[in-house]
Amino acid sequence: MRIDNEPRTTDQGIEPAHEIAVLCAACGYDLDEAELAADTCADCGNDLSLAQHVSIKVTTIPAASGSTLK
Repeated sequence: MRIDNEPRTTDQGIEPAHEIAVLCAACGYDLDEAELAADTCADCGNDLSLAQHVSIKVTTIPAASGSTLK
């Protein structure tokens, strides 16, 4: 199961866009909500032990300043 989160501004600052993938830790199968509810992996048949992978997306580049040496 993959969850896409859009960037947003919070009280602590900017939370970047990111994607969370929920996988079976035993075989790496991409699970869906029904498999999570059943608590069994449809691919390998093991009881679920979950793994999560997070991908952070760069959406903006902060302003930069600079100068040259003479």
